[in-house]
Amino acid sequence: MPLSDRVLMGPGPCNPYPEVVEAMTRPMLGHLDPEFLSVLDETCDRLRAVFRTANALTLPISGTGSAGMEAAFVNVVHDGDVVVVGVNGVFGERMCDVAARCGAEIVRVDEEWGRALDPQRLLDAHPSPAVIAVVHAETSTGVRNDIAPLGAGKGDALLLVDCVTSLAGIPVEVDGWGVDVAYAGTQKCLGVPPGLAPLTVSDRARERLVVRPRSWYFDLGLIGEYTGPARKYHHTAPVTAVLGLHAGLGTVLAEGLERSWARHAECGRLVQDGLQKLGFSLVADDDCRLPQLTTAWLPDGVDDAITRRTLLERFGIEVGGGLGVFAGRAWRIGCMGHTARPRNVTLLLGALAEVLAR
Repeated sequence: MPLSDRVLMGPGPCNPYPEVVEAMTRPMLGHLDPEFLSVLDETCDRLRAVFRTANALTLPISGTGSAGMEAAFVNVVHDGDVVVVGVNGVFGERMCDVAARCGAEIVRVDEEWGRALDPQRLLDAHPSPAVIAVVHAETSTGVRNDIAPLGAGKGDALLLVDCVTSLAGIPVEVDGWGVDVAYAGTQKCLGVPPGLAPLTVSDRARERLVVRPRSWYFDLGLIGEYTGPARKYHHTAPVTAVLGLHAGLGTVLAEGLERSWARHAECGRLVQDGLQKLGFSLVADDDCRLPQLTTAWLPDGVDDAITRRTLLERFGIEVGGGLGVFAGRAWRIGCMGHTARPRNVTLLLGALAEVLAR
C-alpha cells in the first residue's frame, strides 16, 4: 500500500490536516523574511488562543515535544529546587530524569499505571516545593490527570504541565487552571507533523527564570528576544514547520476548540466500544480515560508484533505498541487531529475484525 494512503493511528504522528500539507509545500521563505516573521507572530497569537492564555511568552520551541519538556525544566528549575513530580507512566518518569539533570531534589508521587494521580497527594508531598510537575494526558497509558485542583492549591509553587497529547484534543485551560508553564507537541491533536513544541510561560514563572540555564539553545531569555518586538537572531527557525503549525492552528480554531474536543470524544467512544466488542479490555479507568489515545490489553492468543505488522502491511493502518511495562501486552491507539474521523475508526475496526477473524 502506498505510504501516502496510510492511516496513522499510533500514539505518535497523526495524519496532518490538508491545509498543513499545503502550507508546508509552499516555496521556502528566509527565517528573517518579514513575511515569515509576520507568520511567526500570528502563530504565537494562535497558540495563545489554543492554550487559553494571555501569556506574552508563548511560542513554538524548535524540536519535538521532548524539547518542550527540556525547555520548560531548564528555565524554571534552579540547583537544589524541590520538584514534586506525578508519575503514572513513561512521561512522568521522563520528567523526573530531566528535572534531576537540572539539579533538582525530586519528590516522586507514584500511581499505578492506568490510574489517575490524586491531586491532593501531589499537594501534600512537600510543604514548599518550587515546582509541581505533572503530565495532563499520559501518552503511555491513555490516562488524564486532573490539573485544576493543582492550580488552586499550589501555593507559591510553579505548576508545570505536559500537554503534548491533550492540546486541542481535550480541554486545556492554562489561565483558568493556574498553570504557570505548559508545553505540547505538534504531531498529535494539532494535526501537524512533528518538529515543534508549543510552550507558554506565565508572568509569574518569568519572574523566576534561571538567569543562565544549562541549555543555551533552550534559554528563554535569548529565544524570547527572537520572538519579541525587538528581534535578535538566536537560531535559524524551522520555517516550514512553523508554516505548518500556523496552518494547523488555523484549522483547529476555524473548527472551534469545543467542536474539536467533541470530535475527539466521539471517535474515542467509537474506538473503545469497538475494541471491547472484539475482545480487547481497556487499561485506563473509566473516570480518567482519554478519548484521543486508547490503551487496550491484547486478547489472549493475539501476537502484538505480528498483528500490528499485518494491519500496517495489508491495510495501511499504524497502531502503537505498549511502552515500558505494557510492551507486548497492550496497544496504544491514537485518534487525533485530522485522523479523528469516524470513517478511520470504521476502517480500523473492520480491518482488525478481519485480521482476528472475529
